[in-house]
Amino acid sequence: MFARMKKSGVFGLALVLLATVVFTGWSTRASAATPITSDFRSLQASQVVYEMGAGWNLGNQLEATVNGTPSETAWGNPTITPQLIQKVKAAGFKTIRIPVSYLSYIGGAPNYTINETWLNRVKTVVDYAYNEGLYVIINIHGDGYNTIPGGWLLVNGGNQTAIKEKYQRVWQQIANKFVNYNERLVFESMNEVFDGNYNNPNPSYYANLNAYNQLFVNTVRQTGGNNSARWLLIPGWNTNIDYTAGNYGFVLPTDSYRSSTIPSSEKRIMISAHYYSPWDFAGEENGNITQWGATATNPSKKSTWGQEDYLNAQFKSMYDKFVTQGYPVVIGEFGSIDKTTYDSTNNTYRAAFAKAVTATAKKYKMVPVYWDNGYNGQHGFGLFNRSINTVTQQGIINAIMQGMQ
Repeated sequence: MFARMKKSGVFGLALVLLATVVFTGWSTRASAATPITSDFRSLQASQVVYEMGAGWNLGNQLEATVNGTPSETAWGNPTITPQLIQKVKAAGFKTIRIPVSYLSYIGGAPNYTINETWLNRVKTVVDYAYNEGLYVIINIHGDGYNTIPGGWLLVNGGNQTAIKEKYQRVWQQIANKFVNYNERLVFESMNEVFDGNYNNPNPSYYANLNAYNQLFVNTVRQTGGNNSARWLLIPGWNTNIDYTAGNYGFVLPTDSYRSSTIPSSEKRIMISAHYYSPWDFAGEENGNITQWGATATNPSKKSTWGQEDYLNAQFKSMYDKFVTQGYPVVIGEFGSIDKTTYDSTNNTYRAAFAKAVTATAKKYKMVPVYWDNGYNGQHGFGLFNRSINTVTQQGIINAIMQGMQ
């Protein structure tokens, strides 16, 4: 940011004026030059949650990487097509979450310029969904993982000042790219960011995560136009419900730079959480636990925890902490893997789980977004065949739509 001053070649009063712009927000001029567009609707929390309905993740595509370089086909999925998005819409989904990694496509300091071809591809895929009238969520996804080569958005990273400068510049570019999109585009600050330790959060690292969320909100708002009023989505520690709703250090960001057109009594920030509980049913790749819920017929195949009462308590805690205060909650990922290889009745319980999560989300005025990684078969989350644009798990889709009724 400060390199812009050094290159300006001005001095005296002009330098003072430029410094004022830099220190108060580089995009002050953009705000004045980019008014909110006429198609942008100012929706209250209950309205936006209703319109977002049930969502679906375009997983393992734009966040897929090889040695730190994003590639949408790197993890076995074909190139994304408009026809796939149309099929998802036809199935009844109203929102599509598009995880995006940037990693090596971000240039060096001080500008941290995003590769233009990659950012244009992100825009093209966003347009596939946006032009269908769907809500779209885009984020910075794999950049916050300690386990991915090139991961840099690390709460346990050594140089937090540099991380924050890079994060700010990246979100400035993304926000400016999409500034004229209406309220159906939602920005999500990051994904499952934590230090890799699944125990209670490290307070210092949690403070870094809170700082990222605050920087995200400030940066996006200061790009002006529709970004000054659109809904922004932020997670707590590893998108974990206990660590977000409980007393572990999560801090809601202030929204000081938002448009004055938003009534002061209304919020424009959403809270993100993921739900894969119980993990031995939803994610563990073995045949031990293949059934879920009250209708399970084999107690030895059912987890000892994470059933309907636990689900209700988890979502209620988010409702009590955030929804009641005007902050919608998005369950940005949920689902369970295919274990029919071990138990031919597994899909029945996958559907029961999906319906219960969706119905409980609706009960507590949240937006449920199913995780689909594009993989069908053993241990896959797929609901669609992305190569031929067909439905592979109509039963689970039906369950999700029934849960929304």
